[in-house]
Amino acid sequence: MSNTETIALAGGCFWCTEAVYKQVRGVLDVESGYSNGQPTAPSYEQVCTGGTGCAEVVKLVYDPAWISTRQLLEIFFVIHDPTQLNRQGNDVGTQYRSGIYTTTPEQTQVAGELIREMSQDPLYAAPIVTEVAALAHYFPAEDWHQDFFERNPTQGYCLAVAAPKVAKFRRTFQEFVREGAR
Repeated sequence: MSNTETIALAGGCFWCTEAVYKQVRGVLDVESGYSNGQPTAPSYEQVCTGGTGCAEVVKLVYDPAWISTRQLLEIFFVIHDPTQLNRQGNDVGTQYRSGIYTTTPEQTQVAGELIREMSQDPLYAAPIVTEVAALAHYFPAEDWHQDFFERNPTQGYCLAVAAPKVAKFRRTFQEFVREGAR
């Protein structure tokens, strides 16, 4: 049995981020949830108020023999805008912040190095505002949020926001698309 690692990523609405990482080779489990806010399990409605301090995240369990932390984060930075503070597109609030929530010192180091490199890249006209912190107070989202894109591919938000992110991932990172992913 191989070793696995866990990391949580906040890149706006978790439906979009989950839809991408469900297709990534080496990612063994993807779960939408809330983290790095209040220490008691919040509801979606509470998180939407912005008052819980929680971010919408996807918790990833991955096999580093198949995909590295850096590769996961490179995908992350392509599928969302790390220069938008507390928002992604029309989704506004601290719950939609850009964040990397780590479970090992090595993940924290990789995230910091990548952000420093990207900060030197003229591609980013504005500063990168992605928060890097240890994963804390993680709670799974309600069942109806799990696999949302897979179960609702023709829902308006999925068509307008999630599907283009999945397509961008597939175009940009063909080598990481899981076999059999649609």
